[in-house]
Amino acid sequence: MREIVFDTETTGLSPLAGDRMVEIGCVELVNRVETGRTFHAYFNPGRPMPSEAQAVHGLSDAFLADKPGFHELCEDLMEFIDDSPLVAHNASFDFGFLNHELGACGRSLVCMTRMVDTLVLARQRHPGAKHSLDALCTRYGIDRSLRVKHGALIDAQLLAQVYVELTGGRQIGLSLAVAAATGEAGRERVAEASPIVLPIRPPRPHQPSEAELARHAAFVAGLVDPIWHRLEGCG
Repeated sequence: MREIVFDTETTGLSPLAGDRMVEIGCVELVNRVETGRTFHAYFNPGRPMPSEAQAVHGLSDAFLADKPGFHELCEDLMEFIDDSPLVAHNASFDFGFLNHELGACGRSLVCMTRMVDTLVLARQRHPGAKHSLDALCTRYGIDRSLRVKHGALIDAQLLAQVYVELTGGRQIGLSLAVAAATGEAGRERVAEASPIVLPIRPPRPHQPSEAELARHAAFVAGLVDPIWHRLEGCG
């Protein structure tokens, strides 16, 4: 199954208030395994960058000045996403901005039924714990040392690893990847493989033999002043 893990950076919190998407990063998963295919782009929002937003992701007006508008890369983005499920953390936020930009381009919106929210998954699996991306990376031992500021692509790459852990862990992805690589014939070979048969050993005798009893009696008879002779009559 193909899935796209994605993240966005924006000028603010609400597209309805005029905020725009300025970065998107997408990571392709097939059977919960990263394929190495990604989509990453910066966009000129056509409006000033608030200082509060710049403090989060570090994207300035000067940096974004020569970047294309969303409408210029919309076709490439939608071709990469295709009809795959879309995974995001607090996904309604990212979906809101993505659909706002698509609507401004006259494109069809992404159906919300395609949304997979890792924040919801994390709250279900770890109730009462912290559910930020940083906290989940710490919980699962995922290296986030390169995450100095928020960045759409690096956050999507980290989230892809978190998503795999939230949905069964690396062993699940590994087994699915092997199955995909071997194909149906490989799965049939595994299913038809002979079971491991362990040899059954006969039970060992634990009762001493007549010869062993005789040797023991001779050994005891040769003891000098055994302690049990001194204890006779005691008590």
